Amino acid sequence: MPELPEAEVVARQLRTSLLGASLTDIWVGRPDIVREGSRSLPWYPGAVLRQVERFGKSVALEFAKGEETRYVVAELGMTGLLLFSAAQTRHPQHVHVRMTFSGGREPELRYWNPRRFGRLSLFDRTGLDRYVVRRFGYDPLTVSREEFHRLIKGCRGRLKPLLMHQQAVAGIGNIYANEILFRAGLHPNVRADRLSPPAIERLYRLTQEVLREAIACGGSSVRDFFAPDGTEGQYKRRHLVYGKDGQPCPNRCGRRISRLQSERSSFFCPVCQSRKHRR
Repeated sequence: MPELPEAEVVARQLRTSLLGASLTDIWVGRPDIVREGSRSLPWYPGAVLRQVERFGKSVALEFAKGEETRYVVAELGMTGLLLFSAAQTRHPQHVHVRMTFSGGREPELRYWNPRRFGRLSLFDRTGLDRYVVRRFGYDPLTVSREEFHRLIKGCRGRLKPLLMHQQAVAGIGNIYANEILFRAGLHPNVRADRLSPPAIERLYRLTQEVLREAIACGGSSVRDFFAPDGTEGQYKRRHLVYGKDGQPCPNRCGRRISRLQSERSSFFCPVCQSRKHRR
């Protein structure tokens, strides 16, 4: 479930609490939880956490030791969480990695992932660069207006799958795709290349507005998401359509929110998001 806003909340809390701290130990409970680079695990103890970055729905921890820099990339996947030791953990048997620190505000960071759709990957800088190029498209918070317009006009497929295609736009999942498209008044299955320039501009603006608002609210704790300090994201209280099939349209158009089942459920208003609306 964690998407870009949740990953950004995680990255910000890690920066606040652990930058400059030394990693004293790293425990891995399941060998298969490390997707790449497991042989480099012995290098990490003694390294200093120098930076925390977000790539799409993933969080990358940059460690430095002497002149060498290495990275731990945590994919949050469907149920992955990075949690401080004070956060309450349901089913603690699903804590698969523990990183112990000294000199920071928090003594421990745990990787909890019951369904294990996400993994950890360990890279040097070259490996990280290759991983980012391979896995992630434009970041919707930093993509330029021109790049966004070009991306939309260059796709002959359906709009919602394009927004959720991580190699095209990195970080948007089902929750925020539904919310963005409702606010933009666009049907999830409209062909992307048939949108007018004003519609693309509206989509560009509202994509950033929704994601930034969600970050400010701590993300959306719909099912399993908790920030590292154990707090829940409150943006779920501002969802207009996600999970609200059968409820009246928030725009008071007289219709109810419909649910369209394809790869992922789409929640939309048949009136406010008519497929004829491309302007």
